Amino acid sequence: MSDSGQSWDRLNYFNYFTEVEEHFQRTRGSGLFLLSPLDWALIEAWKSSGVPLEAVLRGIDTAFEKWRSKKSRIQAVNSLAYCAQAVLAEAQRMAENNPAPQRTPTEAESFCSLTELSAFLAGNATVIRARGAAFDETASALERLVEELEQHYGNLEALEQRLSVLEEKMLAIARTQQSADDMLAARQELERHLRPYRGKMTTDQLKMLQSQFLDRQLLEKLGLPRLSLFYLR
Repeated sequence: MSDSGQSWDRLNYFNYFTEVEEHFQRTRGSGLFLLSPLDWALIEAWKSSGVPLEAVLRGIDTAFEKWRSKKSRIQAVNSLAYCAQAVLAEAQRMAENNPAPQRTPTEAESFCSLTELSAFLAGNATVIRARGAAFDETASALERLVEELEQHYGNLEALEQRLSVLEEKMLAIARTQQSADDMLAARQELERHLRPYRGKMTTDQLKMLQSQFLDRQLLEKLGLPRLSLFYLR
């Protein structure tokens, strides 16, 4: 998890996905609007690169203000990708003007109960073990975390780092199970989603978004869960 100090914002760190989704829906004016796989991959990319939640929310507001100020609005905003440049600008502005806030321990400890966390990890271990012997090591590691959970519960940020490492190892195994046809189909789907927004993102943003999108698609195809605590709620 990069630049973790910035992540502990006035809004709960582990509500990153929910906050972005709900804010985009409210700002767009359509609570029934569903985010696309590309949108979820973009949120994942922002989270992984340490973009503060507040910068994302401000960027969404800025992008919609600009859109609404246009005299001619032929198309509605149908993707978070429309807000990508504004989000990056807000993140840069915050990095230049604001010192990183200190982590507030009570925010982590109040995130969930020990029982909820144990159920999340144990449930993921069960699902992973059912996907075959190739994933037994990951399942066993999660089961050990459940057994030792009391000692990890006081520092959810460190636990998140452990889970990120396990997910990377699980992804590496999952990639070996992809056929060439599977990889081609995933990249073609990515290009269909991404084509309208290529001019709105930097090269680094596009590279990270592509990686997140393909990883999400692979895990979903194999029925493997996300291990991050972001997915607990």
